[in-house]
Amino acid sequence: MSTDTSDRQQQKFREFMGLLPLTVAIAGLPEGRPGEYHNEGQMENRAAVLRNAYKIARSLIQEVVK
Repeated sequence: MSTDTSDRQQQKFREFMGLLPLTVAIAGLPEGRPGEYHNEGQMENRAAVLRNAYKIARSLIQEVVK
């Protein structure tokens, strides 16, 4: 059972990493400037945008594959 869970986690990780370039492109977030850091609120907002972009990227790929 533990190997099944481990295999599933690895599969989900590979799926996430494979979709990451598309996710970042959909999110359209600007890169941070060197030496400048985001505060906690900015990081939470960026994470929410990436989360939504991931959902869109995943549904787009599922739609294309059908």
